[in-house]
Amino acid sequence: MSGKLAGRRVLVVEDSPLIAAVLEDMLRDLGCAVVGPIGNMAFAIDLARDEELDAAIIDLNIRGGKVYPVAEVLRDRNVPFLLASGYADWTLREDFKDRPRLTKPYDAKTVEQKLLNLLDSEG
Repeated sequence: MSGKLAGRRVLVVEDSPLIAAVLEDMLRDLGCAVVGPIGNMAFAIDLARDEELDAAIIDLNIRGGKVYPVAEVLRDRNVPFLLASGYADWTLREDFKDRPRLTKPYDAKTVEQKLLNLLDSEG
């Protein structure tokens, strides 16, 4: 477990119950406080806007729609986030092309390293 992640509040936006549960377990094992997981776009936007967050991991596609509204709220609040997807073709909107990515399937070590890099880059 990384001490740097202990207590960090991480929003999880993921519409696959299995992936959400596995990711939640991974984050809890790293000492993170998990916000969510949530697979509903409207609720995800509310959490992104209203919760105190250190970071977020958001699936690019939620119930057939792109997660950009959630990403915009996080960006506007300066909350660092990882975009996650299992698709080989990462077609991202131009203003999100520079965002860090988490490719499915992923393991706990990858999640830990990506989060540490994300939080370190935010200062």
